[in-house]
Amino acid sequence: MSSSAKGKHTTFKKSQQVVYPLQGVGQVKEILEMDFKGEKTLYYVIYLPVSDMTVKIPVDRAEEHGIRAIVPKEEAESALDLFSQEFEPVSADWKMRYQMNLDLLKKGSIHDIASVVRTLYTRKKVKELPIMERKLYDSALQLLVDEVSFSLGIKTKEVEELVFSKLEVDAGEEDETDDIIPDDEDIEDDE
Repeated sequence: MSSSAKGKHTTFKKSQQVVYPLQGVGQVKEILEMDFKGEKTLYYVIYLPVSDMTVKIPVDRAEEHGIRAIVPKEEAESALDLFSQEFEPVSADWKMRYQMNLDLLKKGSIHDIASVVRTLYTRKKVKELPIMERKLYDSALQLLVDEVSFSLGIKTKEVEELVFSKLEVDAGEEDETDDIIPDDEDIEDDE
């Protein structure tokens, strides 16, 4: 590829919201041309508010890094519906489970992210997660909530409540236990 053609086509536009797997949802702040190893290369400058970090990714390597556009509304809703579908329990070996979930997150599709959230949430209900898995769960949950929020045009707090309500319904059906939310008996006594 000649230096004049390298990275000239851009998939994303300035001010567009994008997903950067394992990093979060961000916004393309600018597309700038920089010198790299003697060649002019275009870079996306992406600001990631969740970590208050700005990254520069070569335009011609963005796909390699898993950077993608926010999914349409229908796909976001489909990912949320994943919580009510049956699934096979994953390995009890946390290292194997961690690697499987990390690989899914690296793929970066919203369905993969939702699958990681569901798997680790369900596992967390059975036994406390090791610290690395807890961090992975927190990252996946944040990424899912942020992307669904942008896709559906609703506040992150509302999306978070929606996600947990769907997870609780699913967990309640599987475990056949009462929900984990404490009773409002104390509140009722005060009234």
